Amino acid sequence: MPRPRQALLTRDRIVETALALIDADGLDALSTRRLAAALGVRGPSLYNHFATKEEILDAVADGVAATVDIGVFDEYEWLDALGRWARSYRAALAAHPNIVPYLAQGPGRRPAALAMADAVYGALVRAGWPPARATHIGAAMRYFVAGSALGSFARGFVEDPSLYAAHPHLNQAHRLAGHQRSVDEGAFALGLDALLHGLAAEYAATVAPLERVGGPE
Repeated sequence: MPRPRQALLTRDRIVETALALIDADGLDALSTRRLAAALGVRGPSLYNHFATKEEILDAVADGVAATVDIGVFDEYEWLDALGRWARSYRAALAAHPNIVPYLAQGPGRRPAALAMADAVYGALVRAGWPPARATHIGAAMRYFVAGSALGSFARGFVEDPSLYAAHPHLNQAHRLAGHQRSVDEGAFALGLDALLHGLAAEYAATVAPLERVGGPE
């Protein structure tokens, strides 16, 4: 009786399976042994495609980064583009929060992450921002977006009213977890709007007048 055919092992399949494991059980749960078992292969088979676990993690992180829309920097003026990119970036990270600590370390040698950094920086410099300030803006936006995707503010408060008896200003904190989406998304929208308004005001004062001062509609 012929043996059942094994699915072809490819880089894409390895990356997809690694991301699924990270999504399910966290970054620290990923090992080459566990990944090989999930793929139905022996551990050494992975090394035909990736030399180290670090290379696998790089590919996973870059796959997530590749889903971020950087085309907005070719379609919209810099302020609108920055807001649209930030929302797309956060959506990509929020879909895979367990990979965020690794991705937040910086682009390293990852192609999609480098392309994203280049698109952001290039758009800011083309708009007239001094190179050093463009670097600051790119870093600030990355800190804000990645930080917002690392965890939920609302879920940080347990649903036990008695816990807050000694903290009168937190007497409704036990309700936050039940409104996680509106709290967390509202906080992100508020922070992004404040960042964009601040950048627009600085741009108008130091670089060139803007037709409007504010974030994208």
